[in-house]
Amino acid sequence: MSAYLIPCLIICLVIYSTIKKNNTYQSFVYGAKTSFDLVLTSFPYLVAIFIVVELFSASGLSVLLAQVLTPVFGLFGIPYELNELILLKPFTGCGSLAVLENIFLKYGADSYLARAGCAIAGSSEAIFYVTAVYFSQTKVKKFSYGIAVALISNFLGVIAACLICKII
Repeated sequence: MSAYLIPCLIICLVIYSTIKKNNTYQSFVYGAKTSFDLVLTSFPYLVAIFIVVELFSASGLSVLLAQVLTPVFGLFGIPYELNELILLKPFTGCGSLAVLENIFLKYGADSYLARAGCAIAGSSEAIFYVTAVYFSQTKVKKFSYGIAVALISNFLGVIAACLICKII
């Protein structure tokens, strides 16, 4: 069924466009043209985020920061083994999935740490990546409040994920 979903959607879109008497090809070309401009505009922001994430991981700063924050996270019931995942997730989704995979390999996929790690990875967002992409296309330049609210919400989600996984 899922193999036929996208072709069916495309066919329905072409039929709808024909009924509405829109020039489907011109609309497609216009969309492709504007998306190219979007890529060129947001590319420097994406490169900056990728470099920061790689430096953060490769330098060992993520591990050091995870060790430093262990007492603070421990007050909220967050295990030390999840600290690096929590620190990387706001920057990168793929990097946090690599950390989650290491948790699976080290502690097992059915362990409390793996369940909590999955809940954290699934319920949080790569905040700085999303901010770089979306705010690069707007005139909004003061988005520090948005980042602060997103980080606080993310942390509250982490606490809830650890608590719920501990209960289950």
